[in-house]
Amino acid sequence: QVQLVESGGGLVQAGGSLRLSCAASGRTARALSLYTKGWFRQAPGKEREFVGAITWNDGSTYYADSVKGRFTISRDNAKNTVWLQMNSLKPEDTAVYYCAADQFGRGTSNVAGYKYWGQGTQVTVSS
Repeated sequence: QVQLVESGGGLVQAGGSLRLSCAASGRTARALSLYTKGWFRQAPGKEREFVGAITWNDGSTYYADSVKGRFTISRDNAKNTVWLQMNSLKPEDTAVYYCAADQFGRGTSNVAGYKYWGQGTQVTVSS
């Protein structure tokens, strides 16, 4: 079982920045490095949507068009941690942000493509 814990959410004004963290556990560091990590978000009354992902093998990153150029995903396999740096935040970025993991994943934007999920962290952007 892989456990994922997100942190770093909060309230920020439009134009501001936040950095979310996703700490993974439940396997050795080597085993956890074999998991592609994805970030998703869900606003009230809306479906969960893809934000971005970083692949397990070469660290390729993929982003939703809505966040491209503003959000950046990075990782430190030794620390079993992935970060989502969010800049130039907009009110429409307000949502609960979730970290997800998929062993040997290709960085799919499909929610069903990820087996493990964190509990989420709230991000609220005020106008």
